[in-house]
Amino acid sequence: MISLLNLVSDKVKYDPNHLFDILIKRLRLKNDAALAKMLDVAPPVISKIRHLRLPIGASLMITMHEISGLTIKELRALMGDKRETFRITDSQLKPSLAKSRPKTKERTVSQQY
Repeated sequence: MISLLNLVSDKVKYDPNHLFDILIKRLRLKNDAALAKMLDVAPPVISKIRHLRLPIGASLMITMHEISGLTIKELRALMGDKRETFRITDSQLKPSLAKSRPKTKERTVSQQY
């Protein structure tokens, strides 16, 4: 069997379709709907990822790791993710501060009967 880690090269492009196809074969599933069921996501999520309209999130990656037995590094290699490290900027770590708004008096509504 080919080493999955050797798939990372300059010729490999980001392609989540390849990852899904390998998972379908490895898990002996029929189609994307069966894969979606195994991953506990709605079938349109798989479709959106295949059409590059939605990225593969961390929780989905972990679920793929758990059901397939492949390491996260192998899964990333299968979809062509060549990054060695992930960088998080300070702005991503700190939540944006809500602008201070002047406090307004709450209106009380009196109901007449």
